[in-house]
Amino acid sequence: MRPTADSDPDLPRLLRAGPFHLALRAALTARGLPLHRVQHRLAARGIKVGVTSLSYWQQGARRPRRPESLKAVGALEQILELPEGTLLRLLPAPGTAGPDANRPPARPYRALVDAGAAVDALLAGLELPVDGGLHTVGHHERVRVGAGGELLDRASQHVVRAHRDGVDRYLAVHHGDPGCDPERMRVRAGENCRTGRVRWHREAGVMVAELLFDARLRTGDTYLFGYGFEDGTAGRCTEYVRGFTYSGGQYVLQVRFDEAALPVRCRRFARSGPGAPRTGLSDLTPSGRHRAVHLVEETVRRGILGIAWDWD
Repeated sequence: MRPTADSDPDLPRLLRAGPFHLALRAALTARGLPLHRVQHRLAARGIKVGVTSLSYWQQGARRPRRPESLKAVGALEQILELPEGTLLRLLPAPGTAGPDANRPPARPYRALVDAGAAVDALLAGLELPVDGGLHTVGHHERVRVGAGGELLDRASQHVVRAHRDGVDRYLAVHHGDPGCDPERMRVRAGENCRTGRVRWHREAGVMVAELLFDARLRTGDTYLFGYGFEDGTAGRCTEYVRGFTYSGGQYVLQVRFDEAALPVRCRRFARSGPGAPRTGLSDLTPSGRHRAVHLVEETVRRGILGIAWDWD
């Protein structure tokens, strides 16, 4: 049966004015099609879209952006017996501002780190919004360097705030040192999250992990979760850096050295992008039982923060 105003009184209005996710949800309800049947009908047309992606589209947690996804939306119009272009016109045109236009502009990862292009490609493949609907309130990161000078692992305690409804995951990025093997790295999901999809790029030495929250956030909600990466697959490292695509939030970084491999000098630094000169240099002295150094940035700026060290 073709969806009509009688089957859902809000459907005609939503098809005219949107938003996209509510219009799609209303059309699916009016048609009476469960998502797994929609997925099968798309597959019969040669279009592969997961049930999870369809669910996110109708919840507003994600928007179709990739060419294959937009092709799927066009097919959905046929499956749901909607006039051609009804759903597609509710999506922002490529290159135009979407619902997050009030957020400060993000810098792509390729503007922050050498492997940024690979990171951007992995993120695009997971089809999440640019910032995932979250911004950082506070992030405390601990890095361990082993007896051979290698980056053993890192652990994060992260507090975020949602700036859109329906957010239920975070994408964590780990960039290993030259010679690392992403296939041998491991993700640790800690409190209040669990591991979802994991992708890596061998040549770039990058791993991206999807961390699924235990709750779906609404706009303004905060969420605390913990996670980490086990590495130890490369040689001696000389720095640890983190790129920030958005400004705001507190960041604390601690680097702990093995007593068998202590550096002779440690410095904190900032950098605007890959290859840019280091600025804000400040010496750090390892202290405490674990021979650790740390930095605290009360309000981060877009760019790179890190700690570098010399072995001799």
